[in-house]
Parts: sequence; structure tokens; C-alpha cells
Amino acid sequence: MKTEIKTDKKFDAVKYMRQERDRISKTIKGMTPEQEIEYFRKKSEEFRKSK
Repeated sequence: MKTEIKTDKKFDAVKYMRQERDRISKTIKGMTPEQEIEYFRKKSEEFRKSK
């Protein structure tokens, strides 16, 4: 017998990832491949420094 348990989500990972994907897509729209690489390189460096 299958039991369904419903819980209130405090954080929806799928929703968050979709929002971030959309935000990044809007940011890099129209960039050349070289500009995209530089964008991600810069963001990666910022992330590493914040830890």
C-alpha cells in the first residue's frame, strides 16, 4: 500500500534552479561565446572568494 505524505516546502529547489537559469539566460543573451566564457569565469571567481 502506498502512503502519500504531504509536507510544506520551505525551499523549492526546482523552482529556484528554473529562476536562476532564466536570470542567467537573460544576462548572457546576445553575448559572444568569448563574453559568455568571461562572464562565467568572473562569477566563478567571485563565488570562490565568497567562501
